[in-house]
Amino acid sequence: MVNKETYEYDIIITLNSEAKKRRKKLSKAVYGTSHTISKDEAKYVYEDGADVLIVGSGQYGTVELSEEAADYLKKKNCKVILLPTPQAIKEWNRLEGKVIGLFHVTC
Repeated sequence: MVNKETYEYDIIITLNSEAKKRRKKLSKAVYGTSHTISKDEAKYVYEDGADVLIVGSGQYGTVELSEEAADYLKKKNCKVILLPTPQAIKEWNRLEGKVIGLFHVTC
């Protein structure tokens, strides 16, 4: 639940706490799956000034960052926290500051 709304699809959360539908096609086009986050999707999710990206990797931790996506975020000085979605939600609620999120909720 984000801003009192429940989502049945994967979302990203922006620096201003806006929830938007995840653009899975950016990763599926490269890897044939949305379980590996591509550099193009990382570019879409990242916002200038973000210090941390929390990735909810699904109920059982199936989502991962591609090496290219990890390199891109590292160059942007954006720390990545990759956790199963239930744990990532708790971490999201605990953290303060310039944090963005990508939450895989469909499996």
